[in-house]
Amino acid sequence: MRDWLIGLGVAVACLLASWALLVLLARRLPPGILRDLAAFIPDCLTTVRRLRRDPRVPRRAKAAIVFAGLWLASPIDLIPEFLPVIGPLDDIVVVALALRYAGRQVPRQVLLDAWPGEPRLLLRLLGPAPAATGPGAEGPAR
Repeated sequence: MRDWLIGLGVAVACLLASWALLVLLARRLPPGILRDLAAFIPDCLTTVRRLRRDPRVPRRAKAAIVFAGLWLASPIDLIPEFLPVIGPLDDIVVVALALRYAGRQVPRQVLLDAWPGEPRLLLRLLGPAPAATGPGAEGPAR
């Protein structure tokens, strides 16, 4: 039992060290793609925290966002974090899917206000804005 607890402690310490490295790189690297990649997961965690508290976000979107945040924080992953490059891929995919789902339920400006990073990254992740529907929206040309 003691060996198991030591192993678990080492795994948690490695996970926390990798997160600290990402935060450090996100703050120290010059602007560019490497900085954007290093800042992606910390930015996602900040966005999850902000959207969870926002009253304009519906419950279903909050549930998806909280699930993504728990997935990021969980040491149990489909792809182990210690594998270089591909380790964080499952985290990125889950967050991307949760943010795209929230993007269909929440006004885009709310998401942009909650995102601490470069807005173009979030806009690219969300995809094109949904077409306006309703009585004031124009229909397709006939």
